[in-house]
Amino acid sequence: MDFRHRGSPAALAAPLARAVPGPAGPAGPDGGDAEAAVSGLYEAHALGLVRLAYVMLGDRAAAEDVVQEAFGGLYRRWDQLADKGRALQYVRSSVLNGCRSALRRPRHADVDGVPQPTAASAEAAALTSEERREVTRALRRLPNRQREVLVLRFYLDEPEAEIARVMGISQSTVRSTAHRALAKLGHLLGETR
Repeated sequence: MDFRHRGSPAALAAPLARAVPGPAGPAGPDGGDAEAAVSGLYEAHALGLVRLAYVMLGDRAAAEDVVQEAFGGLYRRWDQLADKGRALQYVRSSVLNGCRSALRRPRHADVDGVPQPTAASAEAAALTSEERREVTRALRRLPNRQREVLVLRFYLDEPEAEIARVMGISQSTVRSTAHRALAKLGHLLGETR
């Protein structure tokens, strides 16, 4: 799947700059503007966040929307951030919250329950291989919290402390949730074979 976003970080920031009062939008941490800071974060991390949202949602367009909304929220609230150095954590939490909201809304899926990618790139071919689709279907059958822990831990390779902070749970809960999720995932994959 080709996760490159349509447009550049500047294209993302342009409509946001119009939506925020003032000539240059919110000020950045060192007197610069929020547009430069958010654009830099976008360039460095948008692709990984879209991939995270795609794993959670299974829909590229919805994943891109969630990530764009998260960066838009960051831009609009830049002046209100207590610690601008933690902006990435703010965006990652916003993406996860956006995925949770999107999963609560009804959606339409293809016949096998897994939305199919629209583009046929090398990455899309790898994502849609039969084995990967089985794992993805099983992952989507897990409860939201278990799925989030597994995606953060094994897909984004986040440490337990960061997962606990992002999800608002203790590290021991992260460990026990991951253990239960892996057991259930193994059981679900055993059913499909």
